[in-house]
Amino acid sequence: MRRWVLIAVPYLWLLALFLVPFVIVFKISLSDVALARPPYIPQFSWDDGIWAFLRELDFENYIFLTTDSLYWKAYLSSLKIAVFSTFLTLLVGYPIAYGMARAPEEWRPTLMMLVILPFWTSFLIRVYSWMGILSQEGYLNQILMWTGIISTPLTILNTNTAVYVGIVYTYLPFMILPIYAALDRLDGSLIEAAEDLGCSRFQAFWLVTFPLSRNGVIAGSFLVFIPALGEFVIPSILGGSKTLMIGKVLWEEFFSNRDWPVASAVAVVLLLILVVPIVLFQRNQQRQAEAEQ
Repeated sequence: MRRWVLIAVPYLWLLALFLVPFVIVFKISLSDVALARPPYIPQFSWDDGIWAFLRELDFENYIFLTTDSLYWKAYLSSLKIAVFSTFLTLLVGYPIAYGMARAPEEWRPTLMMLVILPFWTSFLIRVYSWMGILSQEGYLNQILMWTGIISTPLTILNTNTAVYVGIVYTYLPFMILPIYAALDRLDGSLIEAAEDLGCSRFQAFWLVTFPLSRNGVIAGSFLVFIPALGEFVIPSILGGSKTLMIGKVLWEEFFSNRDWPVASAVAVVLLLILVVPIVLFQRNQQRQAEAEQ
C-alpha cells in the first residue's frame, strides 16, 4: 500500500498540472474563433449534451497550420536555433564541467556556487542586461573599439547572434550540472589504465571519459533544447522583429490576434515535437539496458 501511495503522488501531480491542462488546450484547438468570452466556440452545455458538443469540434486549425507558411517556417527556425544553441552550450559547458570535476576537492563547492550564482538574479533582468552589452553603444562594442579590433560598432542586438548568446548564457548551468555529475562519478583508474595501455591523453578522453559521460551530455542537451525550442523572452528582447520563433508566434496568436484555437493548435504541435522524440529515446534506452542484461 505504501508503494502504491508513493507512486500515486507524482502521477496525480502530473495528471493535475499536465494532462488536464493539455486536454483543455487540445479541446480549444478543435474549436472555432469567436467574438465572445472566452473567444472560441463551442461551449459545453448540459442542455445540448456532450454529443452535440463533440460534433462541433473539428481539425480545421491543424489543417490551417500546414497551409500557412508562417507556422512551419517558425517551427523550422525554432528547431534550427534550439539545435545550434544546444550544440554551442555543449561546447562551452563540457570544458567547464570537466574542469570542475578535475579540480581539487576543496574547490568544487565554490565552483558549483559560481555556476548556480546567476539563478539568484531574476531571469528577466539577466536577459535585459545583455541589451546593454550587445547594443551598438554597449560595453562589448566599446571594448572592441578601444582595443582597435574594430573601427565601427558591430550590429549584434536584434539578430539571431544575440539570441544564441542569450540562450547559451541562460541555459549554460543546465548543461554543466548533469555533465559534472557524470564526470564526478567517473573512476580515475580507468583513465590511468587507458594511458598505461598506450593511449594518449586525448585518446583516453575520447575513448573513456566522453563515452562514460554520455548520459550527462544527453540529459544536459535535453534540459537546454526543450526550453530553447519554445523560448519567448530571449528572442523578443534580444532578437527583435526579424527573429522568427514559434514562442513569439504563439504569444502573438494568444494576446495580439486573440485567436485561441489556432494558438492552442500551435501549442499542441509544439508539445508533440518535444514529447515524441523523448519517448522514443527513452524506449531505445530501455531496450539497450534490457539487451545488456
